[in-house]
Amino acid sequence: MNLKIKRLRPGAHLPTRASAGAAGADLRACCVGAGITLQPLERLLIPTGIAIELPGNDTVGLVFARSGLALKEGLAMANGVGVIDADYRGEVSVPVVNLSDKPITISNGERIAQLLVMPVVIPEMIEYDELSDTERGTGGFGSTGRV
Repeated sequence: MNLKIKRLRPGAHLPTRASAGAAGADLRACCVGAGITLQPLERLLIPTGIAIELPGNDTVGLVFARSGLALKEGLAMANGVGVIDADYRGEVSVPVVNLSDKPITISNGERIAQLLVMPVVIPEMIEYDELSDTERGTGGFGSTGRV
């Protein structure tokens, strides 16, 4: 299986896995100028300078935060998890939010997120009058207890 990647900007880096056991490939910032500084609670869209072509319509690209940046710097994904659809061909960008109380500067080439390519099941959507019963039933948030 191949992931086709196109560089859209000078200085763009291809996604790379940091180790043989890494599930995701690191995405790097491709900023204009020296870098981008986010003020506390500021949200920005960070460009990567690349576009991708997923292997098929039965795959999805998922963009996750890097846990080290989230824990040490307070940099998180503004949307939780990014979804790249199989038919999208535009630039992969990473929406981030600075959850810390200090400015954070993202430099060109800095690893800012990780990309996972996953299979996706696309079900046929069918409306029913009733759904099957389960032990949990309609119990919502917290209904299964804490421990």
